[in-house]
Amino acid sequence: MPYFYTIMWFMVGLILIFAMSKENKIFLLAGAFFLLLGGWWLANELLPDIDMFAGGWGIGLRCITGAALVILSVAFIKEYKKKGKG
Repeated sequence: MPYFYTIMWFMVGLILIFAMSKENKIFLLAGAFFLLLGGWWLANELLPDIDMFAGGWGIGLRCITGAALVILSVAFIKEYKKKGKG
């Protein structure tokens, strides 16, 4: 069970990159973010002495997540308005 999230994040990232990026290139960034999350969870499991979700590592992950959220939200809003629904 500890590797469930790792596998899930990698699968989501690969789906976004290979299936969804044909629709919009922003999915490449989203897929890369989910691959990063998968790697982060894997590192957390393989390095039991280091808690990757606490301290400086946790702050770094939160900063990366916040930046990805802002960039993806702005791209979504632009796409939504471009299609004439906003």
